[in-house]
Amino acid sequence: MQNYPLTAHPAHPPLEVKSVEARIIGMDENWLRLRWRIEQSGKVVFPPFAGKGRADDLWKTTCFEAFFRPGSGSAYVELNLSPSERWAAFDFASYRQGMEERPFPREPVCTIRAGQNMAIFDAVIPLAGLPDGECDLGLSAVIEEEGGRLSYWALSHPDKKPDFHDLACFTARIGAGSKA
Repeated sequence: MQNYPLTAHPAHPPLEVKSVEARIIGMDENWLRLRWRIEQSGKVVFPPFAGKGRADDLWKTTCFEAFFRPGSGSAYVELNLSPSERWAAFDFASYRQGMEERPFPREPVCTIRAGQNMAIFDAVIPLAGLPDGECDLGLSAVIEEEGGRLSYWALSHPDKKPDFHDLACFTARIGAGSKA
């Protein structure tokens, strides 16, 4: 288990959120378990329950994202995971190019637990939907607070504007899981 502190993009600071941390909490032959923890979450806007299923534009409100780049090429996978339980998965051939919906064998399981001072978002992702082998990993979050204030959190912000797709954001590494 490793913790990954995320930083807010300086051009889009949060209203009250103090910190966001991502963590790999487990991986076995079938599942990858990720957790995001938000400190000072009292003004965070969480999208309402919508039930499982794919959805577009999840990043327009509070959403958690993971990017996987296998090998040394430019192709990567993007996952968007919402507290509403909606999700999306895309393959990209290269930086923001060749986007296609990624097939998934079953839906990720998304769970939010929110209190006045802290919120925890857990995502359980089927490994069979992810690239094989070791991957560079980008973990990020879009956090909406009251009044429509959006902050963008990532492992790294290499540009003047938030861009989670920038390969320089993929600063973590995840080992190969054996898929059943």
